[in-house]
Amino acid sequence: MKLSLLSALRDWRDGVSLPVFLLAAGFNIILIGFGGLFTETAGTLFDNLLNFISTKLGWYYVLTTSFFVGFVFWLLVCRHGDVRLGDPDEEPQFSLPAWLSMLFAAGMGMGLVFWGVAEPLYHYQTPPRAEPFSSAAAQEAIQFSFFHWAFHPWAVYVIFGLGIALFHFRYKLPLAPRSLLYPLVGNRIHGWLGHIVDAFCTIGTLLGVATSLGLGAMQINAGLSQVTNIEYVTHVQIWIIVLISLVATISTVTGVSKGIKYLSVINGSIMLFLLLFVFFTGPTLFQIKLFLTGIGDYLQNLVGTSLWLDPRQDSNWQSTWTLFYWGWWISWSPFVGIFIARISRGRSIREFVVYVLLLPALVNCFWFSVFGGTAMYVERFGDGNLLEPVTENVAMSLHLLLEHLPWTSFMQWTALVLIVIFFITSSDSGSFVDDMVTSGGNPNPPVANRVFWGISEGAAAAVLLLAGGLNALQSASISAGLPQSVLLLVTCVGLIKTLRTKEMNTLEVKQKGQ
Repeated sequence: MKLSLLSALRDWRDGVSLPVFLLAAGFNIILIGFGGLFTETAGTLFDNLLNFISTKLGWYYVLTTSFFVGFVFWLLVCRHGDVRLGDPDEEPQFSLPAWLSMLFAAGMGMGLVFWGVAEPLYHYQTPPRAEPFSSAAAQEAIQFSFFHWAFHPWAVYVIFGLGIALFHFRYKLPLAPRSLLYPLVGNRIHGWLGHIVDAFCTIGTLLGVATSLGLGAMQINAGLSQVTNIEYVTHVQIWIIVLISLVATISTVTGVSKGIKYLSVINGSIMLFLLLFVFFTGPTLFQIKLFLTGIGDYLQNLVGTSLWLDPRQDSNWQSTWTLFYWGWWISWSPFVGIFIARISRGRSIREFVVYVLLLPALVNCFWFSVFGGTAMYVERFGDGNLLEPVTENVAMSLHLLLEHLPWTSFMQWTALVLIVIFFITSSDSGSFVDDMVTSGGNPNPPVANRVFWGISEGAAAAVLLLAGGLNALQSASISAGLPQSVLLLVTCVGLIKTLRTKEMNTLEVKQKGQ
């Protein structure tokens, strides 16, 4: 028995990058210990950090995310779009439906279900510029929902994911964030500089995924309280995190080609069913009008909205919404980017950008038009009793909306199953990525490492809920996004330098001639 344990420990040690693992795991243990033992102090610290970043560095988030969107559109039209992420004649590893299901579940899933009803209602009640509860407020509500969930988040994921995929599959560099620095620092990525970058990205992934897990636990608890007698309280949410993190860890152990893939496909199917149900049983014509009008307003005002900074001194609207989202997307970028890179071998650069940027952005806009549009329709033209309970408890929003549609009980259970599976796919994908990064970019990392990170993410989510609930989750995301944004800017420079090399231009000519 002792020999088998020693052998397992030796295999684990040989399979991980100890400096990266110790740095990232050490931070996580400190976070969990500090938040668990000094809950009130941790809550105050998170609040102060959120206020500092939103008031002093809001302009930086606005400028960098706007630049990322412009850069990705350049990638879409540049002459290097035919270059493959892999060998020139390599076929994609996964089918298109399976690939889209996995990238969508990793990139949006939990947050989209959590905010799809609530965000447009919040903006309708407190719009940034229009008169509250007016037609202009409804129009502005859907425009800003599109703004937060369309091009900007997916542009961040494209940059990180494309950089990792190109350098890993084309240049055989590790499937880890350190590879993004290679065009600028060369082989120094294999030293302490690379270790620190990987550790920071692991921490950012941990906090980003913990935010999603916290939101998911709140929403699962809300759903259970609607369909059963289970109380909506923090300790129930922590038990939900514990139970589902265990299931997610088992899924992670089975790997990408089995557990994660099948759960993502099931998830995508349930999500499509729920979307079509609300579309056809809700105010369909109103949703279509809102979708088309919202797309027009969003595209027409994209530049101005992207660079807009709230001038009101007494307003925290932008920090509560836009800056929270920008920090959340950026903190998620290592997780989503590496995961998408891992499943995108054989795709071309243009195919990668089109499917990772444009298609998910369009689906997100349609989702908000259907769910948020139906909620605003109920509030404006129906019995008007959605806004107050949603404002009191945002986690209840989806379940409360379904009470205004047919088959209420069945659909609430369906939504609950969807949220649970999203919880699992977010957790197992995140722990799988953390495992890859702390294993030196190994695409098939040690099982023991997967178990550790699966448990760690659940523990971090539980601590953030104890330290302040939604406010603590928002603070963690915005804070984690700050150092990641610098790495994304460096990645843009590295991609330009790589795509303009003689070797890449020769490869492009060869591919076009085949």
